[in-house]
Amino acid sequence: MPEPIPINPKQGYDLWAPTYDNTPNPVVALDSRHTISHLAPQPGEHILDAGCGTGRNIQPLLDAGAIPTGVDFSDGMLSVAKQRHPDVSFTVSSLDQLPDDWSDFDAVLCALVGEHLSSIDPVFASLHRVTKPGGRLVFSFYHPWMAEAGIEANFTLAEKEYRLGAETHSIDDYAKSIADAGYTDVTTTVYDVDDELVSRVQKAEKYLGKPILVVLCTTRP
Repeated sequence: MPEPIPINPKQGYDLWAPTYDNTPNPVVALDSRHTISHLAPQPGEHILDAGCGTGRNIQPLLDAGAIPTGVDFSDGMLSVAKQRHPDVSFTVSSLDQLPDDWSDFDAVLCALVGEHLSSIDPVFASLHRVTKPGGRLVFSFYHPWMAEAGIEANFTLAEKEYRLGAETHSIDDYAKSIADAGYTDVTTTVYDVDDELVSRVQKAEKYLGKPILVVLCTTRP
């Protein structure tokens, strides 16, 4: 296999989109198991899936009776999401510059995008702006030790490995930025790799017992 090819996240996800959901990923699998339960979507709630990718979290929101809206910076990922959920509204946008006319979401879900954010303050300010008073934010991300260890999103296409890089932000960095944006009561939950995850994603075995997922939950007063 040739040397891995560095690629910026937007270009990377555009290329990765057709095979993304078939790429085994222990963090994505653990996130899918836990993060929606923290969000606790309710019937009739308008929920923004910020960084929705291929729309893997849209169906659980629909199953709960919520009304989801998806946004992502990757046209390729959104193309897959739109094919999967043609009746859901999807928009191409960076998270720090969400549409001006968006507001009053009952909840915002932002799952596994933190490693691709070079600057987090503008993102949380933008998410806060579109969250209605009393609304909530659930933000999940790769545990920081993974980025520090050089572990990053990667995929193989046509026998070439692409690596998307990983920004390093600490748990405290995220929590402070969320609080500075105006959210309150930030809670932190950390999830380790367990036997159930290893049984589903074999490559997770090398991380057994290690923390790989962090979920921050907060509300807008």
